[in-house]
Amino acid sequence: MALLGEKITQVRSILKHDRNIYRYKSETESSPGSAINLPKTPLISVVIPVHNGRPQWLKCAIKSVLEQTYSRWELCIVDDASSEKGTTRLLSGIRDPRIHIKILKTNVGISSATNEVISSSNGEYITFLDQDDELTNDALAEIVNAVNRDNPDLIYSDEDKFVDSLLGRKYIDAHFKPDYSPDLLLSHNYITHLLVVKRALIDKIGVFRPEYDGAQDYDLTLRAVESADKICHIRKVLYHWRYHRGSTSHQTRSREKCSDAGRRAVEDAIRRRRIKAKVEPTRLQNHYRVLRGLEGEPLVSIIIPFIDKHELLETCLHSIASRTTYPNYEILGINNSSKDEKTFDLMARWSDKDQRIRFVDYNVPFNYAEINNHAVSISRGEYLILLNNDVEILTTRWIEALLEHAQRKEVGAVGGKLYYPDGTVQHAGIVVGIKGFAGRPHRRFPGGSTGYFHRLMLTQNVSAVTGALMMVKRSKYMEVGGMDSINLPISLNDVDFCLRLMEKRYWNVFTPYCEAIHAESVSRGFDTDPGKQARFEEEIGYFARRHQKILFQGDPFYNPNLSLDDEDIRYRKQPDPREEKKIGCFSQKSE
Repeated sequence: MALLGEKITQVRSILKHDRNIYRYKSETESSPGSAINLPKTPLISVVIPVHNGRPQWLKCAIKSVLEQTYSRWELCIVDDASSEKGTTRLLSGIRDPRIHIKILKTNVGISSATNEVISSSNGEYITFLDQDDELTNDALAEIVNAVNRDNPDLIYSDEDKFVDSLLGRKYIDAHFKPDYSPDLLLSHNYITHLLVVKRALIDKIGVFRPEYDGAQDYDLTLRAVESADKICHIRKVLYHWRYHRGSTSHQTRSREKCSDAGRRAVEDAIRRRRIKAKVEPTRLQNHYRVLRGLEGEPLVSIIIPFIDKHELLETCLHSIASRTTYPNYEILGINNSSKDEKTFDLMARWSDKDQRIRFVDYNVPFNYAEINNHAVSISRGEYLILLNNDVEILTTRWIEALLEHAQRKEVGAVGGKLYYPDGTVQHAGIVVGIKGFAGRPHRRFPGGSTGYFHRLMLTQNVSAVTGALMMVKRSKYMEVGGMDSINLPISLNDVDFCLRLMEKRYWNVFTPYCEAIHAESVSRGFDTDPGKQARFEEEIGYFARRHQKILFQGDPFYNPNLSLDDEDIRYRKQPDPREEKKIGCFSQKSE
């Protein structure tokens, strides 16, 4: 009866996750011998720590290694004093010379046990497999392909979950990850599986630390990325994570322990990196906010272009004045050919009301990029906020949330989380390539949704953020020449600006802790007439030519296994066959 009850539970799990079920295509795996003709054929050590568990699942894990298409591997298994007799029988019966087994007499915990076999392993690269999970049969071959292409110090892949039940095997919750994203990694361990580390790097940083048991892999990853030169992401599922009731993710006490260990690992990371910050929990376990301290209170210039629509500007100004806690700011309103007397009355009233607010006329044909460039030239702040007049600020510490990242020397533009007036998500970062040029994943998701793998609630790196609410340091704005008022006067100038910051090796950041409502194009209207449509097409054409490299290689923060047809974050129907899309590699050194 117990077995039947578990099977029923598994079936229910499949039905619960039905909307996330995708077809894992085994035919995309490599054929035998796919990596044998490559120049480098390193020995790879696959490490499996074992403690009790189900023998049949461990047998499946071992089988997934035996079926690898790449043959230069060793399997290193350490049993941490299991009391499950079936497990000990299974291990004692293995006679494969490629499989090395170490049996510990006393239980020492997962970190110490794993370290026992790492020290005796021989591989140039070391990877890790949980005792109830499985590798795809091409996992090691893909690792070797990455080694030959980029010689990385750290490699990770995409992963999914699977459920075996009366209905057969179903693959669910495919996690198609971004390439290396340092801010996302401080928010949670998105790398997880499959993690591969070069032995030379482990020799440098050390092995697992028992004090972080429960998040020992997170701690190792955080230390590894600090010393790694090249970090490669194989944009393909190479790891199947077994979904079952006994897994750590289902046990409340284990979840709490792991979440606490993860928080401590992040705290240790920010101490090592000499970051003045504190780690705060979020509403999800194992997910964190690194709240950085501010360096003084530099003047922030809030630039708001407008043409009439006094009621929108009134709401925008009132939301700033009534909700902002940051004291040192100025508001620079750029009046672009307004005609309405009510607009001029508003300007006079707010100028008299608050000495931090001033208005300047700039009566030129509407050119969003030029207007902002002009405003920057006459603003006084060390930091700039570009803000649309149809935005209503929601969070009190919105400037602080932007400034904590804009003050970082490695960061370019910082954007917040925007909602439509109906409460659905409008902006949480911009992806290059959606609909052929750029789009906003999660658009129209419910406001309370956490998003694809909780990305809506996490600080992370993105390729671009909207100019409707963007902060950037003045010196960096000037470094890239501001916005392109010649080729992109109306559209895509904010995305182009962010991509030029990326070309200077700055990270752009999305923070969910700055929130606002954006009516979007209410102030100017949508471009529906033929002339405006033609101009938009010209701007798209220029954008595509100027940024053909990232459009061809793919947005590093949006996995190519996700569809570019819309903004709903759907699985791509067929994998992209181009080699350029298979691996994303980031080098810490300038190239």
